[in-house]
This record gives sequence, C-alpha cells and structure tokens, in this order.
Amino acid sequence: MPAPAGACEFPWNKAAPVSYCYQEVHAMRLSMFAAAALLVAPFQNSCDLGDLAGASDAYREDFQYSYDLKPGGTLTVENFNGPVEIMSWEKNTVQITGAKYASREENMRAIRIDIKAAPDSIAIRTVRPAEVRSGNMGARYFIRVPREVELALVRSSNGQLRVEDTQGGARLETSNASVRLRALNGRLDVRTSNGSIECDDIAGDAVLRTSNASVRGDRFRGAVEAVTSNGSIHMAGFRPPAGRPLRFQTSNASIDLTFDEWQGSPLQASSSNGSITVRLPANARAEIKAGTTNSSVTSDLDISMRGSISKTRIDGALNGGGPVIDLSTSNAPIRLMKIL
Repeated sequence: MPAPAGACEFPWNKAAPVSYCYQEVHAMRLSMFAAAALLVAPFQNSCDLGDLAGASDAYREDFQYSYDLKPGGTLTVENFNGPVEIMSWEKNTVQITGAKYASREENMRAIRIDIKAAPDSIAIRTVRPAEVRSGNMGARYFIRVPREVELALVRSSNGQLRVEDTQGGARLETSNASVRLRALNGRLDVRTSNGSIECDDIAGDAVLRTSNASVRGDRFRGAVEAVTSNGSIHMAGFRPPAGRPLRFQTSNASIDLTFDEWQGSPLQASSSNGSITVRLPANARAEIKAGTTNSSVTSDLDISMRGSISKTRIDGALNGGGPVIDLSTSNAPIRLMKIL
C-alpha cells in the first residue's frame, strides 16, 4: 500500500504496527492524530502534531492498520479510555491510525489492540491489561471509513467521540466527554455524561442523552429525543418529518427550538427552572398546551384560546389545530414565536 501523500515511505505489514510520520495534515484536518515515529519514549522526543499528548501520558506507541470493507459494512470500536474520531473517504478501506499511551512504559506495552476483520465487518477492541488496576492509560484513534458504513457501536470513556460524513446508523457511547457529529445520514443513538452533544447537518431519527451538559443541533431532518440535566437544549434549522414524536427534557436549563419547517408532529418539551422558547412557521397547525409556575406564557402566534385566559397557561388551537405541542416548566417563562 502506498504511503499517503507527503508521508514517509514505509513497508506495509497488516500483521504489525508500522512506523510512519506524516509531513502535512490532510486538508480536511486530522484533528486528533497526525502521527509520529514509532517509539517508546517520553513525548518530548517524538514527532508530535496536535494535542496528542497529555500531562500524564509519559509513554506512547503509535500504530496503523488497513483493511478492506464493503460499502454498508459494519464497524465496531470498543475503547476503554481515550478519544475516537471517524471520518469517511472515497475508498472501500478502513484505515486505523492511533496511539496507545500510559504513564508507565510497562503499562503502555501491555495494552493490546485487537482487530477482527472480515469483508463486511471490522471490530476493533482496546484490551486493558488485567494486572494493571490504576494509572492513566488508553488509546486514541483516528479512523477513515467508506462513506456507507454502519457504526454498530463506538464506545469509550474519558474521550471525545467525533464522526463526520457517513451514511448509515451510528450507536455512540462515552462518558466525561463530548460527542461531535457532522453530515450524518442514518439513525443515531448517542449517550454520554458530563459532556455536551453537538450535531450539524443530520438526516435521520436520533436519541441524544447526556447529563450536566448541553445538547445542540443545527440542520436536523428527523425525529429527535434529547434528554439532559443541568444543561440547555438548542435546536436550530429543524425540519422533522410529519407525525413523528419529538421529545426534549432537561432541568435547571433552557430549551430553545426553531422549526424551519413544520409538517405536524407531537412535541413535548419540559424543564424546571429553565425557559422554553419555540419558534414555528406562521402557517403551522397544532394544539398548544403550555404552562409554567411563577412566570408567564407569551405568544405572537394566532392561537384560538379555550377556557379562561391565564398569564401562566395557554390552551388552544393554532391555525385550526393539529398534533399536540405540550410545553411545561417552572420558575421560568415560555415563549411561542412566529417565523415569518
């Protein structure tokens, strides 16, 4: 296999790690890894591009593997500690670039990268040494995949997950770290804790769950369930399909939803001690039920009210009615706004 453009030449061997050193970062940005010479030494002696090293990552060993994968095949990554970044390219090949690291040399050497490859599936697993119970260690991955790929499971902890430009479903799990997604087409199941979730240009239904952090989406085309706590939820450029339920829940933080298109979907949004703002096209049809305590509900939409008018509650039909929009919070306002 020829070396990437600008890379040091090296003999290819699928059975073992290879030594390499990129001379330039790919135009699309290899944000987690570029690479360095294969060695076991303190980081300051290595060829280092980007923020690959941490203060306690005293030793590192780089690796690179490549396997063919049919379009639509599955990829699984199970990493016990460290970030994973996945980006598509035009090749029907999975290229796995990374580094295992530890604060002690013997711990780093004991980490094993286990890969099982078949024409339609590739499974990558970082195996933690059973005899090591403490100390900072793990692996970092940058993986190139065919654009049509099913990310059956990408799991880590204490490491950010990033996925860009793939067509296929994705199940992503980490903890104490963020998840960043861009240009994905397929069903998503994303779970983290103490880390934000950010999505841009997504086509497909999604379940997004975190805690103590925010959920943000831009240009979403699918049904969404977003749940967090002590973090805001913000969705812009939202175009959900007709009839698919939408659910947003948080606490001690705000919810802000902007629908560029509204074809009619049941919507539930709830918070506590956080405001709720929903922006809808002027011609949207829905049943509106919105209530708060110790604050107010306001609207510039043409809602036909039912029952008595209250400062803290709205119950009525928007443009003749439709699927129910149910909004509730406490100690914070609710605002219904019109997009012209």
